[in-house]
Amino acid sequence: MANKEVILTQNGLKELEEELEHLKSVKRKEVASRIKLAIDFGDISENSEYEEAKNEQAFIEGRIITLEKMLRNARLIDEEEIDTEVVSVGSKVTIKDLEFDEEFEYTIVGSAEANPGDNKISNESPVGKAILGKPVGSVVEVDVPAGAIKYKIIDIQK
Repeated sequence: MANKEVILTQNGLKELEEELEHLKSVKRKEVASRIKLAIDFGDISENSEYEEAKNEQAFIEGRIITLEKMLRNARLIDEEEIDTEVVSVGSKVTIKDLEFDEEFEYTIVGSAEANPGDNKISNESPVGKAILGKPVGSVVEVDVPAGAIKYKIIDIQK
């Protein structure tokens, strides 16, 4: 399987690097201490603290591997290259739900940075895919389980 390119903004790259550093320098040591403490309690065959710590350790190591792979395959979005003529990764887009007459502002990011709660949607999400490459004034239709939603692109910024 080919390594998938991970599209990141400068901020997204910084966040992933910080998370990786925290996992390696802080969380690894914390979980190692918990495992050692659990072993010191004696019989580990029925020791729930030991099991929990080992599971957390496996999760942390898995996340470290994932982050390192993402950073190896990262392609940084150059702020200067963000197009304001059409929607692209890195664009801040204002769209209007034509049925409910509501406006939303989203930043289009790669899937690694997506965080809908922070108004960051992936270029691979249904809305992201629908508006990518479209200019201001375009109306797009996004299929959702409840039917289709029509959005109009109101504004594109860096």
